[in-house]
Amino acid sequence: MTTLFGFYVLIWPALTLGVLILICRAVLRDRREARREKRELV
Repeated sequence: MTTLFGFYVLIWPALTLGVLILICRAVLRDRREARREKRELV
């Protein structure tokens, strides 16, 4: 039971990191596209 609880606690930082990476990649892609089209990001 301790191992299962430890896994449960440690999986949240990994999921959070995955979501953060996904958001960063999307923002960088949009930034490159905006720069290519010579317009602002926002």
